[in-house]
Amino acid sequence: MKTPSQIVGNMGLYYACFKLSELGWNVMPTSRNARGIDIICFSMDGTRMLTIQVKSLSKRNPVPLGKDLGTIMGDFWVIVNSLDTGKPLAYILLPHEVRAMAQRTEKDAKVSYWLVPKKYAVDEFEEKWQRIGHA
Repeated sequence: MKTPSQIVGNMGLYYACFKLSELGWNVMPTSRNARGIDIICFSMDGTRMLTIQVKSLSKRNPVPLGKDLGTIMGDFWVIVNSLDTGKPLAYILLPHEVRAMAQRTEKDAKVSYWLVPKKYAVDEFEEKWQRIGHA
């Protein structure tokens, strides 16, 4: 049975929250119906703050980026895929890396952007939580 997309989204969000908590960040998911930033993190002393956008995928699929790369925001992007296997993999990227690797498609005069696995699902980004670092 296929896992509903809202549940897949929750799985990826809370996996990212768990991993960030392991690094000592005080992690707060934002409202689930808000566009953009999914997680706000603070160091325990409140002197550092990060914003993170999470993309969750049940399989190792392309990440839809929408029709405008201007919506890519946050300090980091965390792409969590393979959620249907019970062994999720996270890829830690910077927003400028996402924009640089985005592929543009056009269908019926509608433009959309995608981030394909051969670009993001690589050793350079896989489980590289140290890119974010300890709080």
